[in-house]
Amino acid sequence: MKTRRLILVLLFACLVAHTQHLASNPEASRDQIMKLFEVMHIRQQMRSVMEGVMKQQSSIVRETLKKRYPQMTNEEMAQMDDFILESMKDLPVDGMLDDMIPVYQKHLTRPDVDAMIAFYASPTGQKLMQEMPAMTSEGIQAAYPRMQQQMDKVMQRVEERIEQKPRPKNDGTPKPQGTVKGPQRTT
Repeated sequence: MKTRRLILVLLFACLVAHTQHLASNPEASRDQIMKLFEVMHIRQQMRSVMEGVMKQQSSIVRETLKKRYPQMTNEEMAQMDDFILESMKDLPVDGMLDDMIPVYQKHLTRPDVDAMIAFYASPTGQKLMQEMPAMTSEGIQAAYPRMQQQMDKVMQRVEERIEQKPRPKNDGTPKPQGTVKGPQRTT
């Protein structure tokens, strides 16, 4: 009986503590998060970063296409580049922002968002936001050779593992060798 009371008291205390925590750290509203996105220029940043990534990927796609389709002309390559860049206009940025709101609400409280809005609305925050796309794009370009080296190493290890994998043993049944021809006529 005493154990039950103790458990109930502990559960009640935990519930009260959790409620106080929620009250002292209220969830940021959708409007607050949208204001944060606005002062951070998230919509423009998303488009800018995606365009930068797509331009970088375009060179990789070009190389791949040249290997697979060596007959492609430069004009056809340019058309493919235009197609890829044009597809960026269809990127559902508003829907992506709506998808991000619950994530921000999960991790940031109302006071957090208020402080971030104050910072990003300041001249220093705006400078950071202005330079962020270029910094991100240049950072990706700077890191790409290292990432490519790592991928090459991973691929080499994968190939080594494939080579080391034991081959199926011959169970004694003959395997077909090439094309079987019918009986040869001799004249």
